[in-house]
Order: sequence, then structure tokens, then C-alpha cells
Amino acid sequence: MSADGDSSRIAVALPNGSAEVSADVVMPSSAWAFAAVAHGAGTGYRHPFLAGFSDALAQQGVATLRFNFPYVEAGRRMPGPAAHAIATWAAVHAELVERAAGAPVFAMGKSYGGRMASMAAAEGAIDPAGLVYLGYPLHPPGSPDKARTAHLPDVPQPQLFVEGTKDPFIEPHAQLEEAVASCRVAEIAWIDGGGHSFEVKGRKRPAAEIAAELAPPVAGWLRRAHSGAGPT
Repeated sequence: MSADGDSSRIAVALPNGSAEVSADVVMPSSAWAFAAVAHGAGTGYRHPFLAGFSDALAQQGVATLRFNFPYVEAGRRMPGPAAHAIATWAAVHAELVERAAGAPVFAMGKSYGGRMASMAAAEGAIDPAGLVYLGYPLHPPGSPDKARTAHLPDVPQPQLFVEGTKDPFIEPHAQLEEAVASCRVAEIAWIDGGGHSFEVKGRKRPAAEIAAELAPPVAGWLRRAHSGAGPT
């Protein structure tokens, strides 16, 4: 399936002003679903992982819009206030709903980007058909007492946690499983041996290739979530 891409700018109304963020759209010839895809805390929207993931989703008929958060756009490395990220999610989601013209719109994010999507959904700032977290940062590595889970039960949409079994952000696994069980509709897709970015020890591969392998199972979940089917 062929796909076309384009770059654009999206205006974001921040609590203390306004900003514009860069975005890339990958559009397959006949998209049945659309997804906004956010980057992790230390990267940007054109990171090879996100590019490979988006290109592979296009092969599954899912159009994607990848975007920067304002702090990255401004050249900073550390994330800004959560309110800024939530406002960005709201603007991006609205943009994608308009582009989708009635097709289902999903929210996805790598690590920090996914967590910010969950907060936006919990607050009602976005209303996607479902949310996909690629390596949800349950807590800082080695600090399970600092869990970032209190808002997850307030997310009304279906949620998919794609998690590597060797990810230090979700140790112990029981803590993640309890958090997911507290959600309204949620499930975990385990990637055996995967780290936080789904790298597997002893198997060196480009980030784009690693991410591309996640696209088929994610697309399958999107279809089930849109049809209203329960977890598998």
C-alpha cells in the first residue's frame, strides 16, 4: 500500500500564551483509521522509532500524525509543564479529527508522550477511539514508589499497554498489572525480552525496524477497539 506524507504546523493554545508545533502526516492511499503519535521525553517527532512505526502502520491502513511538544520545538531537552503537553494533545487531536472526516481517531505515544495522552484523555481534553502506550513509564527506573497511575482509571476509552518484559520502568510487573486491572477497559501486549524501547539484548537492530514490528499487532488491536470487541 502506498503512502504519502506532508509536513505542517499546528497552533497550540497554552495556558500562558500560544505556540506552534511541527508535525508530519503519513497517509496511506485508503486509510480506515487515523492516529496521533507522540514522542518520548528525550526525542522529537522525527525520531527513527516513530518514523518506522508510522510507516509500518501505513502498511496496515492507518494514517498517522507525528508531532513535537512545545519544549522540543523551542530547543529544550526537558519536558515543560504537563498542562502544556495536554494542551498540545488537545490541539493535535482536534486537527486529526478534522482530517479523519469521520474515521476513528486514536492517540498513541512512546513513553512520556503516551503518558501525556492518558492524562489528556482522563481530563477530557481529548476523546479518541482508544489509546496505545508504547512503553508506558509506570515509574522512574528503580522507584516503584513513584507510580504515575492515579489518573488511569479515569480514562474512559480502551487502552493498550505495549510493554517489554525487560523494561525497568515497569518493574515489578505486578504493579503494572494492578494498574491495568484498575482501568475501565485495558490490556497489556507483552514484548518478550524487550527493554524500554523494545530493544532485545544480544539482537542489535535499527530503531525503525524494531518499531515496525509493533505495528501489525497494534493495528489489530485498533480494529478490535473500534468494533467494540473485548480484550483478547
